[in-house]
Amino acid sequence: MPHLSPERAPTRTDAPAPPGGPARWWWSTPVLLSLLALWLLATLGLRPLLLPDEGRYAEVARAMWTGSSWDAWLVPTLNGLPFFHKPPLFYWLDMAAMQLLGANVFAARFASAFGAWLMGASLWLAMRRGHGPRAAAIALGVLATTPFFFIGGQYANHDMLVGGLITAAVLALARALEAPPRVDLRWLVTGWVLCGFAMLAKGLIGFVLPALVIGPWLLAQGRWRQTLRLLHPLAVFAFGVVAAPWFIAMQLRYPGFFDYFVMEQHFRRFAQSNFNNVHGLWFFLVVLPLLTLPWSAWLLAAAWRVAWPPASARRVAWPPAAAWRVARPLAAAWRAWTGWRAEGDAGTSHAAPGNATLGLYAWWVIAVVGFFSLPSSKLVGYVLPALAPWCALLALAVGAPRANGGGRIWPWVMGASAIACVAVVVAVAWKAPQSNRELARTLAAGIAPGDKVVMVDEYLFDVPFYAQLKHPVVITGNWADPELPKRDNWRKEMFDAARFDPALGRELLLPAGNLDRIACGASAVWFIVPAPNAAPVAALAGALRAFSDARNELWRVPGRACP
Repeated sequence: MPHLSPERAPTRTDAPAPPGGPARWWWSTPVLLSLLALWLLATLGLRPLLLPDEGRYAEVARAMWTGSSWDAWLVPTLNGLPFFHKPPLFYWLDMAAMQLLGANVFAARFASAFGAWLMGASLWLAMRRGHGPRAAAIALGVLATTPFFFIGGQYANHDMLVGGLITAAVLALARALEAPPRVDLRWLVTGWVLCGFAMLAKGLIGFVLPALVIGPWLLAQGRWRQTLRLLHPLAVFAFGVVAAPWFIAMQLRYPGFFDYFVMEQHFRRFAQSNFNNVHGLWFFLVVLPLLTLPWSAWLLAAAWRVAWPPASARRVAWPPAAAWRVARPLAAAWRAWTGWRAEGDAGTSHAAPGNATLGLYAWWVIAVVGFFSLPSSKLVGYVLPALAPWCALLALAVGAPRANGGGRIWPWVMGASAIACVAVVVAVAWKAPQSNRELARTLAAGIAPGDKVVMVDEYLFDVPFYAQLKHPVVITGNWADPELPKRDNWRKEMFDAARFDPALGRELLLPAGNLDRIACGASAVWFIVPAPNAAPVAALAGALRAFSDARNELWRVPGRACP
């Protein structure tokens, strides 16, 4: 049975901070984490929603927020239909922000910003404890000014939230294991609770990834007793209290939920190749260094110095030098991963704390990148759970005096990288690619209570959000297409959602054609149609075009008696 272990700070591996540095007010945890929050929130509402992800998830959160019952607050809906691609934690956080700020793009991105802040706060606290305030400050600065982190913290989807929660969970579990063979029960329970919230953010990976990181890392050090103690009944119970109720409630309410959410959205999606964004095994090996430039250059340089040290540092003669250059970094990596057990441990296999932490960070990156490299479908955001340990390794490379001109280079790089991050957001806000904001504003200004909205063979995710529509829209299309369930697009999302409410699905998902009958009724009908296909709508009696751009048109057809 694990006991509460006394606090014991690991050996710090970086150089001491400058004289008086840690005592300065700007090195304090409240100040730095407040600055991180300000950095993430300052431009959060600057640009319009990007499609499809941001429009989709922002509208799901808004629809839940406008609901007036517990049922509406528990069941995510897309255009009024139950939408079980993801669990609800992201939407709940956005709903809380909307309750304070209203349904706007700032509130729609709050959950992502919170996940980014949690990732940064967890990294700062872990690095400060394990490597000292200087290394922690560099790590936080590297993370905050990495484009992958900054943009991910302002992008309304589930990836950054689950990345932040998994980061916090892994570091909490590592904190619980600092003094082997004991386990700190407080931190163990905290880690399991965070895993529960991570499951509510994006499903099974909230539990699988922390287990994949912590378990092999412990076993490689021979700490199998601590591995077993991770399953303390109180910690597992706390995990169940957080994670289980929503999933049980959805299965009881919708009997097909388990098969769809667990089997299809997890296992089949992981194993099959008929989903979008198919890439090879190389994808994340390229994406992670590219999206963490300029900082990733330091780690590559450090790896080069390990593999090809100066001639004065080489003590191994021929034969053969080339083999040694390969073996040297591999041996160093193995020593770090296993913690390079100290001699004379009398069988306890205690790891050197600094090396064990480096091994954790390295294995963490390898485990996450390797896991998500296996399926054929790969999205950039999948690898966000590896970003914090990657930046920790980068920070230790950046902080080495011989790596950056005695500490003179990295502050300038950090400033330039911060400016570049903001510039990207400003550029996207200026261009507003594929935004339907102006169309939605025109619709909101003209629509009257009782009017119906019809989208012809398309669904523009951001229009209901910007127009603040109170009712689902009708969508026309070829819903009988036998190929539809095999494609990974918005049509399949609607088709799948209708499986959980077939009656409402029949009302909202109508066959293509027969627009004349759809347009009849006492109230006006607003048609949103792709610009090249607008002729059938324009031919309806009394049709008046209210808005058009290069992609879509908005038409109003006045009410009339049905034939």
